[in-house]
Amino acid sequence: MAQIYISLGSNVDKEHYIRQALIALKAHLVEFEHSSVFESEAVGFAGNNFYNSVIGAQTQIPLPQLCQLLKQIERENGRTNNDKKFSPRTLDLDLLFYDDVVCDSPAQLPRDEITKNAFVLQPLAEIAPDFYHPTAKQTIAQLWNTYNNPKQKLWKVEFTNP
Repeated sequence: MAQIYISLGSNVDKEHYIRQALIALKAHLVEFEHSSVFESEAVGFAGNNFYNSVIGAQTQIPLPQLCQLLKQIERENGRTNNDKKFSPRTLDLDLLFYDDVVCDSPAQLPRDEITKNAFVLQPLAEIAPDFYHPTAKQTIAQLWNTYNNPKQKLWKVEFTNP
């Protein structure tokens, strides 16, 4: 079983799409853990605030098929291949870690935005503080404790898991 972490984000009908993602992911993964849900301002474009969270789980799904599954769940929830990188989105599912795999294909692992964005790092630190980042050579808690980007503000929101 591989230990995986996936970030979830939405700024269109946020609560609905985060909930739909959790339902879909729970159908395919085991040992499922969900962080708090955080709200943050859009980064890189002017848009509605995002809801972000991270799930940790275990899976026997091979990496290429897991990447396909995440894209399929996004498409089933309104994402299209034409969506621009910095634009509103119904659902964004990004694989952050697949065990300690380091690669660029079929996904960038570990995902670069882990160390750059509070909306990824804070929820990840909440559920995986002792997970060791294989390229940063620090635990997630250490990365969060030294994170410093005052422009990125986020706050917890009330959210009931499905």
